[in-house]
Amino acid sequence: MSTIACGLLLIAIFAYVFYPERTVEAQVQKTRVDYLRERKDVLYDNLRDLNFEYRAGKYPEEDYAAQRASLENEAAEVMAEIDLLERQVVVGVRAS
Repeated sequence: MSTIACGLLLIAIFAYVFYPERTVEAQVQKTRVDYLRERKDVLYDNLRDLNFEYRAGKYPEEDYAAQRASLENEAAEVMAEIDLLERQVVVGVRAS
């Protein structure tokens, strides 16, 4: 009798765990501008961390300068693309 009860409990547990949910929320699609804004935030955080670590003495001056230039260049490219995409949206709205 207890074997049957354990078997039914096991089946109920598997059904509860593995039964597909019918109300799955759809994932929101990100636009290119959303992705670029997130990337910009990450780059700014990286620059902030790099400055902190340089002041803490973890980076020699040459490495710091190279890393900073690389991050600043990438941030500038991201900002330029964001600006371009936002201008295209504004021009598209005005044309409508």
